[in-house]
Formats: sequence, structure tokens, C-alpha cells
Amino acid sequence: MTLADTLTNQEKLAGLQLEELEQLVGLVAYDDTSDPFPVTGWDAVVWAVGNATQTAHFFQSAFGMELVAYSGPETGNRDHHAYVLRSGGVRFVIKGGVAPESEIIAHHARHGDGVIDIALEVPDVDRCIDHARAQGATVLEEPHDVTDEHGTVRVAAIATYGETRHTLVDRKSYDGPYLPGYVARTSTLKKREGAPKRLFQALDHVVGNVELGNMDAWVDFYGRVMGFTNMAEFIGDDIATDYSALMSKVVANGNHRVKFPLNEPAIAKKKSQIDEYLEFYQGPGAQHLALATNDILATVDALRDNGIEFLDTPDSYYEDPELRARIGEVRVPIEELQKRGILVDRDEDGYLLQIFTKPIGDRPTVFFELIERHGSLGFGKGNFKALFEAIEREQERRGNF
Repeated sequence: MTLADTLTNQEKLAGLQLEELEQLVGLVAYDDTSDPFPVTGWDAVVWAVGNATQTAHFFQSAFGMELVAYSGPETGNRDHHAYVLRSGGVRFVIKGGVAPESEIIAHHARHGDGVIDIALEVPDVDRCIDHARAQGATVLEEPHDVTDEHGTVRVAAIATYGETRHTLVDRKSYDGPYLPGYVARTSTLKKREGAPKRLFQALDHVVGNVELGNMDAWVDFYGRVMGFTNMAEFIGDDIATDYSALMSKVVANGNHRVKFPLNEPAIAKKKSQIDEYLEFYQGPGAQHLALATNDILATVDALRDNGIEFLDTPDSYYEDPELRARIGEVRVPIEELQKRGILVDRDEDGYLLQIFTKPIGDRPTVFFELIERHGSLGFGKGNFKALFEAIEREQERRGNF
């Protein structure tokens, strides 16, 4: 598989270029001929929320996403509303229950707003399912075709941590707005004059939180079932503060388009961010989504203007001489990063800029990361302690520390 072949349907529609994606998400070439579970890239992140109509508006007005498709009572779907939003190569599907007996309502009652499905685009659904089944995965949906006037999509689904699933999608024979059962739809929302076309271009990674003792089992699952490789691991002092700790390992598919850091809590003096998540989400789930941008300063400025709140970074972080020496020259003065609270980290391949929002819902669970890569394939290891201390300050304010 050439790098050009790894462009997903959504990325092609967005007009993203291969060179842009190589910088945005650290895309690499690989030979998929021996891959038992080849994955092209992300297809969609599907959310279950308490009010899909309002949440879809929030992602448009605050995050600059574009409404492109819809399913609901008006289209014959009596169970739920579903709004399909996009920004560059990122697709969100926001679902909210309509019928009182809808499983989406029951899911939301258990977990609050959160990700129920991390759908992946694959070139061969049947090949992937055959391998997953042979490796002991739970198949939630057998491979089948769904068809409308726009063509045919082949889909299936497997279970992963908690109540999260991976729907596998082959849409090479389909040119509709999303899936059969959805109709094209646009919004009357008008962007502010001078607003950028989009605030982020791609999805870099999705972090999953699992219970103590289960991280290695899910690392094994992604390797054995889906052919993912171990990309990094963070254990010990690198990922601990004086009060709380966690352990994390990162798995990635062959071309590094799809990356899953997997976290579990570690024993410490106080409750960690992972413990807090597991308590309020009522089990394992997707903790945060990293959105890739090629101009993090402009993105953060626009998001703040739209009301998004970010974790605070103390001035001492930027004044640390060891940090200054380690990061060297970056594309903007450190003072500009400091004004916005943007973190910076460097490794042997380059550097990255990153910042984290506060939780976006009522429960202290799901949040977002904004990331701008310049060669680095890492995850901000040098920032972990500063980040976790910032999260702990917010936990303490919530009374959960």
C-alpha cells in the first residue's frame, strides 16, 4: 500500500494533501500485504449525548465543524437523532435518543456524553472480521451491505474496552453524504467574518482509559486481533506527580494513522485522573481525542473566542531553564506559547505543540487535545508532569482529588 492509498474517503473529500497529513499525524509508509487486519484510517467518531441537537450546534459554533448529513424521525429513524459533522479529515456523528426505550438514552444515563464507536475505514471488512474472530474478538455485527441510491457500504463491528466498539467500514463503492439512511443536510449557522475555513484538519489519536490491571490485556488485544504495534510506553516517574500516577502504552496501526494510547491508574497517594474518569464514566471508555492542526495558535485563539476553556499552565513551566534548553528553537517565540498556555516537547525526530481543554460535558470525563506536530512522533512525554499537575488542580476544585 502506497502512502497515497492511505488517504481515507473523508480526507479526499476535504482536499487534504498527502504531505500535509504526513506532518499533521506522523503518517508513515508500510507494507500491508502481510497485515491480517489492514486499516486505512479513521472513518468516524460516534457520540452518545443527552441532547444531540444542542451538541451538534456546540461542535459547529465552538469547534467550527460543518454539518453535512442527518438521520432522525423526519427520515424514518424513530429511535434517535444523528447529526454528521466534519472538519477536514475528521468526522463526528452525534446521536441522541428520541424513543424512550432507545439504547442511546440508556447508554447516556450510565455514562453521560461520550464516545460509543470509533469507526475505522478498512479495505476488506470480511478479511478483518475473519481474523478478529479467529483471535477471539467479540463480533457485534457480522459483515453485511447497506445500500441506497448512492451505492453500497460494507460494514461490521467488534467490541473493545467497556461499551466502546469499532465499526469497520468499506465505502469505496459509496458516494453518499455518510451512510444509507442519512440525508445531506447543511446548517444556517454563519461563521464570523474572517473565521478560518476550519480549526483542525485531522484526528491524531484517541485515548482509552481502562481499569487497573487491564491495560496490558487491551494492548495485547490490539496487537493480536488488529495487528497494531506497540509504539510507546510511559510507566514510572515520567508519568507521575507527587500525588497521583498512571501507566500508559500506545498502539498504532501499520501506517500510524490510527493511534490508541491506553491508560490505567497506578497506586498513588490520591485519586488519579484515570480513577476520576472511571468513576464518573462508570467504566472504561474514550478519555480524550487529539485534534491535529497546522496552526495551533490560531486554533486556540479562535476556540477561546468561541468559549472553549483550556487547562492553565503556570508561568514557571515556560521560565524553566531546562525546558528552554531542551526544546531549542520552535516556530514561534516561547512568549507566544506562554500567553496561550500551549505546551511544547521535543524528541529525536522533532517537536510538537499541544494544549488540553477542560472536560466538555457535565461529568469530568471527555476532553480534547489540540496538537501541532513538527517531525515528532511522540505524545508530549516531557509535558506529562506539568499536564497532570494542571489536571490535579482542576480535580481538587471539583472535590475529586
